[in-house]
Amino acid sequence: MFKVGVPSFMHIPLMSLKRTSRWVLAFCLGWCGVLIGISSSAQATLSGTIVHDGLVREYILYVPASYQAGIPVPLVFNLHGYTSDNAQQFLYADFRPIADTANFIIVLPNGTIDPVGNRYWDTFGLGLVDDLGFITDLLDSISANYSIDPERVYSTGMSNGGFMSYDLACFRSERFAAIASVTGTMLDSRLISCNAVHPTPVMQIHGTADPTVNFLGGSGLVAIEDLVTHWVYFNNCNPTPEYTQLPDINTTDGCTAEHFVYLNGDLGSTVEFLKVIGGGHTWPGSPFVIGVTNQDFNACKEIWRFFSQYTLTVDAGIGSTANAEALFTVGPNPTMDDFLIRFNGHEKRTITLWDIAGKLVFTSTSTDSSVALRTEPGIYLVQVREGEKVATEKVVHY
Repeated sequence: MFKVGVPSFMHIPLMSLKRTSRWVLAFCLGWCGVLIGISSSAQATLSGTIVHDGLVREYILYVPASYQAGIPVPLVFNLHGYTSDNAQQFLYADFRPIADTANFIIVLPNGTIDPVGNRYWDTFGLGLVDDLGFITDLLDSISANYSIDPERVYSTGMSNGGFMSYDLACFRSERFAAIASVTGTMLDSRLISCNAVHPTPVMQIHGTADPTVNFLGGSGLVAIEDLVTHWVYFNNCNPTPEYTQLPDINTTDGCTAEHFVYLNGDLGSTVEFLKVIGGGHTWPGSPFVIGVTNQDFNACKEIWRFFSQYTLTVDAGIGSTANAEALFTVGPNPTMDDFLIRFNGHEKRTITLWDIAGKLVFTSTSTDSSVALRTEPGIYLVQVREGEKVATEKVVHY
């Protein structure tokens, strides 16, 4: 069982931008330009609100000049970090030049204010705000007013915005084709309750020297490499990645980067991990350098390259829930003891069980109508293959 409180890292600003005079000057100059854009070219940059659960929620919408009503385009949610806001994220993680050429709309919602006065996304189990419902309603609202391709909706974010993107992958996966997190992770408790219903392409970008969201996890946070491993096995990707050492283009930024690509997941899904050796709690490629910021690659460009490969139909085409019901059921789940996998029929099948770290725990080929498994407490992924059919189910043993 998990007791969820406010993690200590929540009281550390995830972006120390406000305390850096260079950032303040650059931000003011840049945001003045945004405000001018809002007033003089409303078709490009809009600020708006919707009401959800009785709260007025704010957002910024960027619509490229290439957009034409009636022609569906992708939508990218770009979520700010803890103590930050959508105005800062608009500039810090600037997708506009890419959207102008690739023709997608960007939406930057604002989180609410937490009990200690900081803006946040409620991904920490506090249960104070329904951010999942808000983002879903915002997606519906934008889709009602713009030609959004429902098969190409994505979410990315910085730190707490990365946490929120993982929440969307877990609890709103029927609406999102892929997600990317920069300096974010998940709480152990959120990972346990994660309920993604289809193979979900995931990109993780993280610095090994991140002082705020520790690369090694702890204090209820999932370690970054464990998080990557979870999604690799959930998507049934090849556990051995293709590895590339990125060229050290900028030799003065204090860090280097490595790229791991886990291929051949179900329905072509992949997991990508950009590991910034010595990198801090920062957005690679950002012009606003606060702490150790990698300049060997541009996170915005890498994220869009990743997103642009995927549509929701391809991701969900396996019909994970339907296949799981057709191939097998698991119970009890969660469990405090053994659990039983039951099958419909006596076809030849391969049953495989992995733990949360990606370690193979059990594998067997069987035609029996049920298989009983005994495990230690933890989170496991059960996968069943019958010919061309594949289904995966998460099992929690307390």
